[in-house]
Amino acid sequence: MKIFTLEKSVLKKLGGTFCCAVLSMSFFSCGSTDEAERLYASINYSQEDVVRDEIKAVESLAKKNPVEALWRSTVLVENAPDISGTAEVFADCEDLVLGLYRTSLSEKKYLDAIRLYDSLAAAGSKKISSLEKNPSELSALVESSMPIEKSLPQNQKASQMIKGTVTIFVDKGIKIEGGVGYKDTVLGSGFFITRDGFIITNHHVISDCVDPAYNGYARLYIKLAEDPDTRIPARVVGYDKTMDLALVKTEVDAPYIFTFGTSSELEIGDKIYVMGSPLGLDRTLTGGIVSATDRDLLSLGKVFQIDAAVSPGNSGGPMIDDQGRVQAVVFAGVQNYQGLNFAIPVEYLKAELAFLFGGGKRTHGWMEAFGKTRRMVGSGAKNEGVEILYVMPGGKASFAGLREGDVITAIDGSPIDSVDALHLYLLGKMDGTIVRVTAENPESGRKKTFPVYLSSRPENPGYTFYTHDLISSALYPILGMELVRSSTTNKKLYTVKKVIKNSSADTAGFSEGDPVQILQCEPGEDKSVLQVGIYTKNKKKGFIDYGMTLAASLDGSQYF
Repeated sequence: MKIFTLEKSVLKKLGGTFCCAVLSMSFFSCGSTDEAERLYASINYSQEDVVRDEIKAVESLAKKNPVEALWRSTVLVENAPDISGTAEVFADCEDLVLGLYRTSLSEKKYLDAIRLYDSLAAAGSKKISSLEKNPSELSALVESSMPIEKSLPQNQKASQMIKGTVTIFVDKGIKIEGGVGYKDTVLGSGFFITRDGFIITNHHVISDCVDPAYNGYARLYIKLAEDPDTRIPARVVGYDKTMDLALVKTEVDAPYIFTFGTSSELEIGDKIYVMGSPLGLDRTLTGGIVSATDRDLLSLGKVFQIDAAVSPGNSGGPMIDDQGRVQAVVFAGVQNYQGLNFAIPVEYLKAELAFLFGGGKRTHGWMEAFGKTRRMVGSGAKNEGVEILYVMPGGKASFAGLREGDVITAIDGSPIDSVDALHLYLLGKMDGTIVRVTAENPESGRKKTFPVYLSSRPENPGYTFYTHDLISSALYPILGMELVRSSTTNKKLYTVKKVIKNSSADTAGFSEGDPVQILQCEPGEDKSVLQVGIYTKNKKKGFIDYGMTLAASLDGSQYF
């Protein structure tokens, strides 16, 4: 049986980054600090020959990705409007995307149609007014394509509601240990959201059924609460590893259908209940309270901490309020720590639902930047937006014109006051969409909207930064420590320029002006963690010479 408890990557987020002192660093290699191929030069739009080269690049890109080409032609028009050819290449890309929109609409691919319409709007197309459907009509078509019933009985007894839960069962055949064969199974929970058999569960429960790297045997079944002895075949419809959600379909009539609540209404201390199959014990109900509402355990949002009893097998079950409405999906508990359990707010599930029904792997868009929520100083402080601390050279945010120090205050006209609000907005978008980002710079006073293309967010964004920038700059988002070269002869010697509060570097005691020697940068085998060997004399340690290894996750909520 596969334990549902937190995986190593999540435990790292719980425990934070770590550092450990070592006595000798002589074994460290320095090959990863070779920075010769990591430099990127931004486009100078005042040079006509450079602009003409970019026009040719856009024309070539349009054959492969018309939406990205439309975005780059939009950047061209906005930065070099007087150079001939920019308006023409924009018009050509615009017509290509308009054609794709009409094709998507005729094929009833409404999510794609929304992506294309939004991209045309963000690019400033004046031709969208002639299109057959507007965004509201497209959204209605998407909603109507999902078999979700609007009006369902409320305030049912728990004994009735629990019939709508199922045990998820992944049969992986037999595993051999020490010459003895054991039954290899994964157990989890799920709950019906439609009458014709659609079920919500966690991605990690069914991951072996969809992981292309898994070559073994895996068959998915469910067991009804009222008939725990019968295994009913099921299949995965859509899944999202990042948000740990999955949609499963089985050919049965649901004995009970759960309705969704509004988890933003829940507060610390509110009573909640958890249903599921801990250790395979179906029809289990436990109760407790919301212990916290803002734990950073998912890359794209905060989760609930709850004290309701949760055990292996509860993953994927519903967390409901006293009216029986689903307020979250249970996804993790910490082994050996009773009462420390977590659930994914239903707001994220509602934002994801259309994409899960769309089928296949759900991918997310990002701008290839890093930042934090900016708050006003003083009494009555409130969030002002998202302050950009880092933009990847050559990345989408950088190409669009966003810079470090800019504060994002809106996307497509929707106010953005925090990193959480930014992630929640982008959850409603597909990667491959153009959005309009409004940003202002407190120092220069500049305020502008920027067209930004959402590329596909990698599983470990920090690794992308690491491979596309100088070590000295890439360590700023990864460790929270920006460096500058302090020697023209020794490429390993740096001085700390900036430190992000509460970062790995800050926790390790680094301050501005500290000398450091980078002895090694080594990503883990799965590229989820970067280990950095450092020799330093830092002020907070009395300038004593010592070496340490700092390790940091290459994923997190501050990447967007």
